[in-house]
Amino acid sequence: MEHRIDRIKKQLHAQSYKLTPQREATVRVLLEHEADHLSAEDIYLLVKEKAPEIGLATVYRTLELLSELKIVDKINFGDGVSRYDLRKEGAEHFHHHLVCIECGSVEEIMEDLLGDVEKIIESQWGFQVQDHRLTFHGLCKVCQTATVKST
Repeated sequence: MEHRIDRIKKQLHAQSYKLTPQREATVRVLLEHEADHLSAEDIYLLVKEKAPEIGLATVYRTLELLSELKIVDKINFGDGVSRYDLRKEGAEHFHHHLVCIECGSVEEIMEDLLGDVEKIIESQWGFQVQDHRLTFHGLCKVCQTATVKST
């Protein structure tokens, strides 16, 4: 974890920002709960356990800054709640998600599946792709099995 914190600190410094204690507490929560796709409020409650003096507005500002600097990605799975996901080290693009519409589980796809699509968009439309997001909505294996058993 310390290695990742150091890398994030360097990313902030490269953009003339500091890793303040409040920002570090937020980053640590994101690292500790990397697979959880937490909302700002979830993050705030977990940060508050580590640093009770930190306010919700500080957590929001930190998340927005980290999002602007592409350290975290702000995502929405169609439920109206913004969630935050640490960008994987060395990742050129945002990773993809599989969202179950039955139980709400979220699986991550780390493989970049859209390289060829980006090339087509750039060549046919002259559009320079900076990033992309792909979320599939459907039924996970567990819910498919439950549906088959109940019929």
